[in-house]
Amino acid sequence: MTVRIGVEEEFHLVEIETGQLVPRADQVLERLPADTFTTELQQAAVESNSAVHTTLDTLYDDLVGSRRRLDRAASAHGLAVVAAGTVPLARPASSFPTGGSRYEHMVDEYRLLADEQLICGAHVHVDVPDRDTAVRVMCEVSPSLHTLLALSASSPFWQGEDTGYASWRTMLWQRWPTAGPIGCYADADAYDRSVRGLIDSGVISDPGMIYYDVRPSDHLSTLELRICDACPRAETAVLVAGLFRALVMDALERLGTSDARPCDGRHEWLRAATWRAARSGLEGALVDPETRHEAPAADVVRGMLRRLRPTLEANGDWDTVRALAERALRDGSAAHRIRRTAEREDLLAGTDLAIAETRGERTRR
Repeated sequence: MTVRIGVEEEFHLVEIETGQLVPRADQVLERLPADTFTTELQQAAVESNSAVHTTLDTLYDDLVGSRRRLDRAASAHGLAVVAAGTVPLARPASSFPTGGSRYEHMVDEYRLLADEQLICGAHVHVDVPDRDTAVRVMCEVSPSLHTLLALSASSPFWQGEDTGYASWRTMLWQRWPTAGPIGCYADADAYDRSVRGLIDSGVISDPGMIYYDVRPSDHLSTLELRICDACPRAETAVLVAGLFRALVMDALERLGTSDARPCDGRHEWLRAATWRAARSGLEGALVDPETRHEAPAADVVRGMLRRLRPTLEANGDWDTVRALAERALRDGSAAHRIRRTAEREDLLAGTDLAIAETRGERTRR
């Protein structure tokens, strides 16, 4: 049985001429269907929700179609959209929160964290049988998630400065009190008690503020990947979705046998591996989840492909995922492409590259 997947993508809104963020989400969304497009905390971003798919080909067509609709709506206001973790010329002065009691509470409670929430991610949902299974699968897939972050890394600049990181969005995101790697739980009841404890503590206001790298959805029968930057190329989002689905299916199969690996309770290395991926992207070393030692990014990515090949083949995804992964390794991360363009020209050119890739345009930079 093929497991269904869906993708949520977040997009920055920028002025075409300046590359600056603009808080005009409400105006852009007036031209778009509310069941597919919605607001974010800041008015300089919008979210697109795909339909549910069984194949990567139809998922790709859906993502491309949604991007085209969003681009047309933004262009009508003289704007462009950027699918990337950050945009090079983002400024906290661009902050303009969306109305509503929930967002108003977040702005008042978290102050600069909310003001600087000028970041965008890509989230992948994969069907699971039930919440108990989702919670068990979380522990199984967590050691591999930093590799997906490296593939998606697209945020080298912040406030006009080169951060030296491939995913500065990750560093900003991990300041939130519930962001980062998740621990292991015996079942959904144990997980839900933990969430309720965080709400009762007053640190967060609702389950939607659980920002772990992976989590069971609080309203769908899915496991949700949340670690990744938004991806300028729709192909990269499809690659991440295909790999995450394979990770979940592989874990489901192992949980049904004696092959499931008992958790050793050691999760500090996961945060370290995430930092390494955020720093290096595909252009440096990553932590190999099998050995927990440093290894070239290409070796770690290809090692994941080897491990998941039987599952990818069973899904009919092997040829697509392998080709997309090899292209990603050949072209480098989006962070690398944006940084290289900015170094050759300027930050606006880096933004223009991200705009073009979001539109699906082929570039020579």
